Amino acid sequence: MDGTSRDHCNLDAFKLAHTLVLLVYRVTRGFPRDELYGITNQMRRSALSVATNIVEGHGRKSDADRFRFLDFSFVSIREIVYYIELSLDLGFLHRNRMKELTQIQGRTAAALAGLIKTRKTG
Repeated sequence: MDGTSRDHCNLDAFKLAHTLVLLVYRVTRGFPRDELYGITNQMRRSALSVATNIVEGHGRKSDADRFRFLDFSFVSIREIVYYIELSLDLGFLHRNRMKELTQIQGRTAAALAGLIKTRKTG
């Protein structure tokens, strides 16, 4: 593989994951300050994990390593589903923001699943 084929920035899954990170940071700025080290931190870490594991996996040489990091990324995207629901239930998140987060989370999950499937069959 040449250097350009390993460029994670060309992956739709990464682009969506990056958008998700930015949105999570924007949304969680409005969460209660006493949650800074609780749900705010956990939600941000999960979003970052989605993107960074795509980056790390894409840079790996073996298929097994790539799949392992993509799987880590997929687990993190699932964690975000729970954090969104919890934030709504706790009153930290308004329904319109929840819909926005859920939409980008779903699109990211679908792109990531497609990337995993493509890598396994390709």
